[in-house]
Amino acid sequence: MFARPSAAAAYAKVGVESHVTNADPHQLILMLFDGALLAINSAAIAMERGDIEARVKNITKAIEIITMGLKASLDAQGGGELAERLGALYDYMCSRLLHANAFSTDAPLVEVAGLLRDLRDAWSQIANASQAESQEA
Repeated sequence: MFARPSAAAAYAKVGVESHVTNADPHQLILMLFDGALLAINSAAIAMERGDIEARVKNITKAIEIITMGLKASLDAQGGGELAERLGALYDYMCSRLLHANAFSTDAPLVEVAGLLRDLRDAWSQIANASQAESQEA
């Protein structure tokens, strides 16, 4: 028999779906960064507790967000060298996450989280500048 999600989990899911539906493209990318960072943090906690199943689940989730969200959103045609370099960086991050998972070591998690935070901060500044421009227009 399948377990039913709790009321709190169902409410949280609706909240996330509402944010996604109402988000602009900049906010969606920020949500992807936040999701990847949350998954990496959860993997680190699971690693610390020795919870292999949760570690694997969360590292896999982070890799999926990076590859199917962040990397897939790159504009290979219009993005030029920047998109190419970001794509390579995302591949590197996934490689490091796989290493963390295979060897149960947290140093790659810390490294990838730092890279993601830096990119998130830069993207946030771009989003804020874009909002300011659109409000002035």
